[in-house]
Amino acid sequence: MDLKQKIEMKEAKVGIIGLGYVGLPLLMEFVEQGYQCTGFDIDEKKIALLKQKKTYIKHLSQERIAAIVDSGLFDATTDFSQLKEVDCILVAVPTPLDKHQQPDLSYIIDTSEITSKYLRKGQLVVLESSTWPGTTEEVMKPILEKSGLKCDQDFYLAFSPEREDPNNPTYTTKTIPKVVGANDRYTLECATALYDKVIVQTVPVSSSQAAEATKLLENIFRSVNIALVNEMKMILDRMGIDVWEVIYAATTKPFGYMPFYPGPGLGGHCIPIDPFYLTWKAKEYDIPTRFIELAGEINTSMPYWVVQKIMEALNTKEKSLQGSKILILGAAYKKNVDDMRESPTLKLIEILEEKGASVDYNDPYIPKLPAVRKYQFDMESVELTPENLGKYDAVLISTAHDSYDYDHVVTHAQLVIDTRNATKDVKKSRDKIVKA
Repeated sequence: MDLKQKIEMKEAKVGIIGLGYVGLPLLMEFVEQGYQCTGFDIDEKKIALLKQKKTYIKHLSQERIAAIVDSGLFDATTDFSQLKEVDCILVAVPTPLDKHQQPDLSYIIDTSEITSKYLRKGQLVVLESSTWPGTTEEVMKPILEKSGLKCDQDFYLAFSPEREDPNNPTYTTKTIPKVVGANDRYTLECATALYDKVIVQTVPVSSSQAAEATKLLENIFRSVNIALVNEMKMILDRMGIDVWEVIYAATTKPFGYMPFYPGPGLGGHCIPIDPFYLTWKAKEYDIPTRFIELAGEINTSMPYWVVQKIMEALNTKEKSLQGSKILILGAAYKKNVDDMRESPTLKLIEILEEKGASVDYNDPYIPKLPAVRKYQFDMESVELTPENLGKYDAVLISTAHDSYDYDHVVTHAQLVIDTRNATKDVKKSRDKIVKA
């Protein structure tokens, strides 16, 4: 029985490397569709929690985790030698930027090196990590071929970009169409057949490079439009016009307009990072990417603009930022999740502390700030009691979780800096609110 038949008959075993916000939901979908699955991760804590039927991602319920563990179709391990026992290997590892804003492919490279040690004939490997066009073919393939096996003959290699949006109430891993690309016809058929079993729709494209470029275009589109509205926010603020009112009015046009919203900076693993992957690769072809780079500059400058607005607001109270106590609401990169990847809150804390402010935070989903690649803050979430709110010189709304009582916040705070228009429905004490 060949690989495609095994996939279609659900006899193929699936292994997923990286059990984070992308890999774990995907693994759960395969188990729920009847595939035998093994999750691989270097984090022993994640493996232990899963085996204890516990979740470590807010929007993935404990009950659902327990169900996949009890199914008899699931295993999780840090032992990568078990890769040789699966038929399909899906790779969902981080692709961050280094300190010089250059692509950091170390996770892909390390994973490929480990995989090559255990690769066997007939296996399908699919990269899901967002990256520049050519990574699958130019970086991953040569490393996997160190195994002595030949790509498209002995094993198969494809790319299918993740489109995960944590805690999206409308679209889930299962209901978001999946782009699949490969440079070999049979490989594409196998990869498409695999995702067809768990995803509402697959969208095959002619090559892994086309699939890689698709993911970048999706997120660069968002980055550019967010930059546009962030720039509009700064212009209209100087003119004394509320950008949120303008956005709402513009959305009433039934054609030719799509709303995007300003904020304190970009967060998440894709939008702040993906544009730089394309601009880096474009240099190889002597193509300037001025438009994309300008959008990146605007978006990365937003935390500094927000801090300037805090300074101006404090100045009206005859206070300086240095020595002031600032409480930030929200550490996650977007509302109602516990995902801190590239959260602008972390940059805001850094800038505020560098300027001499004393900073605390509150987030109902993140009781303690974990160590991340760029930041090592030792901070715990403070309670939003009237006494606590009142003791800060300013409360900065960075992430507008729905669970926050904004009337309560505004009533008891001395000053509120709102970067998300979260206080739009607050009727009392509006003189305390500064939009930023």
